[in-house]
Order: sequence, then structure tokens, then C-alpha cells
Amino acid sequence: MVLIINFLTNLLYILIALLAFGILIFIHECGHYAFARIFKVTIEEFAIGMGPKLLGFKSKKTDIQYSLRAVPVGGFVKMVGEDEESDDENAFSKKPAWQRFIIIAAGAVTNIIFGMILMIILVATSFNIGGTTISKFDDSYNTYVEASGLLIGDKIVQIGDEKVMYSQDLLYTVLDKCVNAVDVTVERNGEKIVLNDVVFPTVEQDGIIYGDIFFKVAPLEKTFKNVISYGISSAFNTIGIIWDSLIDLISGKYGLSQLSGPVGATGAVAQTAKDGLPSLVYMCIFLSMNLGVFNLLPFPALDGGRLVFILFEIIFRRPVPAKYENYVHFIGIVILMLFMIVITFKDIVSLII
Repeated sequence: MVLIINFLTNLLYILIALLAFGILIFIHECGHYAFARIFKVTIEEFAIGMGPKLLGFKSKKTDIQYSLRAVPVGGFVKMVGEDEESDDENAFSKKPAWQRFIIIAAGAVTNIIFGMILMIILVATSFNIGGTTISKFDDSYNTYVEASGLLIGDKIVQIGDEKVMYSQDLLYTVLDKCVNAVDVTVERNGEKIVLNDVVFPTVEQDGIIYGDIFFKVAPLEKTFKNVISYGISSAFNTIGIIWDSLIDLISGKYGLSQLSGPVGATGAVAQTAKDGLPSLVYMCIFLSMNLGVFNLLPFPALDGGRLVFILFEIIFRRPVPAKYENYVHFIGIVILMLFMIVITFKDIVSLII
């Protein structure tokens, strides 16, 4: 009986994870769809998922097919003239370059805006907003406290070259930048003071060393201004984390073992759902931002890759021949699919082992 209950509970969390992914994909495709409609592009289909069609209907008013497909990964808005020549005067290929640029960019931008809105909601419903003023030191790190020169009441405004406004900025900057000694700028009694070569404790995880914090910070008053400001700051901080992670991946700091595909990500979301709604919402914020940033990368087959070709057309006043662009995107799709297969295989092996 206990095994059955555990199985059903885990299944429920997996379904919640798939629903969360579906919502983020829906938001992304709605961005493309909305601006395609605004610019009167002829649309054939709006689909969530890939592969065989499970459910669907065709609108009598717009003649657009709306579909739910079997594989719960990805989605698409099929526009006439997007990947082929068309005589339709409202084909995607017939629209001005600036309109096509907006349509392609809209999906990723919508994901980022959605993540920001969720972040503001999460901040508004949380108990407090963390500032950067030190309220208490951790007794287990007395050696670091004495050597740092920091005092209770100090407001940390900069660590190294990074300015910090809220606890989110502070925590991530310490985590990422404070592996070695770093200068810390504080406001103390109305004056700015630079503390040179402050050493933070470190922790190691999966062979990677991170900085660790040795104090607590005082909460800020929860005003409308602070909620909006903290929410937007936290959202941009999340984008920064994603961007830094991509750079670290390219530079070799992270390996394949730190990456996850759809299987691993679904497992992570399902696990987070067990920790409660706030944790699940933050994971959705991170995934939405990640989806937006990743899709804007200038890689073939991604939205960012398509934007590069449109930018070329805008700058040089002539498009790249469609057949060459299609070749490049095809190669990009093959590379992405092979990469996804490797990561998915790694995720499945991790689940089994």
C-alpha cells in the first residue's frame, strides 16, 4: 500500500512538472503567435508538444489549427513562408525584416517577461525582503569575522567590481566571486569604506569551489517600491546566473555531468514541487528565464540564430539566400538533437544508477 501511495505521489509531481513545462512552452509560443497576428502573418498551426497530434481543432474564424501533440517537449507556430517560398501576400517571408525580427524574438522575450512577473509575485507573497546590512555573524566563522574587518550594521554595497543592492545579489556574488580574497566596500556611519582582501569561507560541490557567506542580513521594509525593485533585481540576477553558467560551460568549468536535458529537468521540477509552492514557482522562474536566454543565443536553429540572419538582411539590405540559411539551420538542428540525445541518455543512466 505504501509503495502504491509513493508511486502515485511521484506520478503526481511528475505531472505537475510536465504541466509547468507546458505552461512555459505555451507562453513562449504565444509570444511568436501574438506578434505574428499583430503583423497579419498567415498562420497555419499553433501547437504545444511535438510528434503525432493528440487533440486539436481548427478555428472557423481564423482557419488556424490549434493542436496538442504527443511528445511533451517544445512547440511551434507554423507560419506560411517561414521555411519555404510562398505567393501569399501575408507570408512571413513577405513581411519587412523589422517585423520578422520582432516575431522571432517575441517568444524568448515573453518568457523573460513572464519570469519577471512571477518573480515580483513571489517577492510580494514572501515574508521579507533581504537587504545587504549585516545583522549577525555566524559564530562558527569567528576567524573570518575578525580578519574581514566587517562590523554589525555595515551595509555592503560592492564586492570586487560587482555592486550589490539586495540579499540575492549579495549571495550570488559571494557564491561566484569570493573563492579568493576580494575587496568589499561598505557604508559605515554615513561613509564608504573599502575593506581590502576580505577572505570568505568556501565550500566544494561536485569538484567546484564556491564562496560561502558568514553573516546574516537585516530585512528591508516591504514597500511597493522595494517589492518591485527587488523582484526586477532578482529577475536580472537570475538572468546573470544563467549567462554566467553558459560562459562557465563553454570555458570548461562545468562538464556534462552538471547538465540536464528534459528528463533531468523534469525530475528536478518534480523534486522541487515536493518542497512547496514557493520553491516550485522559483524553479519555473529559472526555467522560463533559461528558456528565454537560451533561445536568444546566436546558434543555428534557435531563435537567436534566425535573428542573426535577419540582422544581416537589415544591415546589408539583402537577405541570405533561403537555401543557404536552411542548410545552416538544418546543421544546427542535427547538432542540438545529438547533444540532447547524449544529455538525455546521461539523465536516464543517472536515474537508474
